[in-house]
Amino acid sequence: MRIVFAGTPEPALPSLLALIDSPRHEVVAVLTRPDAPTGRGRRLAASPVAELAAAHDIPVLRPPRPSAPDFAESLAAYRPDCCPVVAYGALLPQPLLDVPAKGWVNLHFSVLPAWRGAAPVQAAVRHGDEVTGASVFQLEKGMDTGPVFGVVTESIGPRDTSGDLLARLARSGSELLLAALDGIEDGTLRAVPQPVDGVSYAPKVTVADAEVDWRSTAVAVDRLVRSVTPEPGAWTTFRGERLGLGPVHPVEPDGAATLSPGELRVEKRRVLVGTATGPVQLDTVRPAAKKVMAAPDWARGARPEPGDRLESPVKQPAEDQIDEVRG
Repeated sequence: MRIVFAGTPEPALPSLLALIDSPRHEVVAVLTRPDAPTGRGRRLAASPVAELAAAHDIPVLRPPRPSAPDFAESLAAYRPDCCPVVAYGALLPQPLLDVPAKGWVNLHFSVLPAWRGAAPVQAAVRHGDEVTGASVFQLEKGMDTGPVFGVVTESIGPRDTSGDLLARLARSGSELLLAALDGIEDGTLRAVPQPVDGVSYAPKVTVADAEVDWRSTAVAVDRLVRSVTPEPGAWTTFRGERLGLGPVHPVEPDGAATLSPGELRVEKRRVLVGTATGPVQLDTVRPAAKKVMAAPDWARGARPEPGDRLESPVKQPAEDQIDEVRG
């Protein structure tokens, strides 16, 4: 089939590579988001998908908006049979959905209908799911509502970050997507409507969402931090300045269990922080305008005094942060 691939970030690369290497399909163009500022210098940079496409001499389409005037006509000029999507990053209007004869198919990183939306992997980690996966479904106007061609599942380990999990799903999902496209071309694969039960939503995670509330349980703090690692990155404040956080580790209750939420205890080889239940141990931290460092190294420089604490946001913790199981 003639393919126009739509995607933007690094997790889309395994799928694009699988299609480039496929003897059955021809990637005639790539649709991606416009170049965006990146790094401290905020220089414009092409998306990972655009860079990979350029390296293989594949035309790259970067409309400022997929609803831009005449873009549907530009897309139709490539005569795509099917358009697979992996984390493109924008909603596609109906005129675009109508272009390919076999429609658009989306690789989504959850087992639908669970965790529809922009951040399914982060939601699965934060809510303590033990199993997640990836789904290939027929794209339609609703948000991740279309019928499903196939799924793969993936266990979530107790120390998995969203980055760890997404990397695995990107690889297994690429194989699923390629198999689905082969079946669509053959006419041997039919999409099945999603169940009406089990629907949940995973909205985009903002920087504000990644602030740790130490009034939550140790389990909830651990899940939150892992869910936003590496993006957008967990953080808190210490003495009025932002402090980035790497993964934390709930520790067995001992004398440190008397720490109040956010209260720091610096020991020879570890730094503990109180929560609503037991303490957690900090792994790495990133002070403002500095590099990532081990928490004990940071503490030797910052010299927290007895009673010093990491601050919680003004808002009260959400119910899912208070419940150690799952609300």
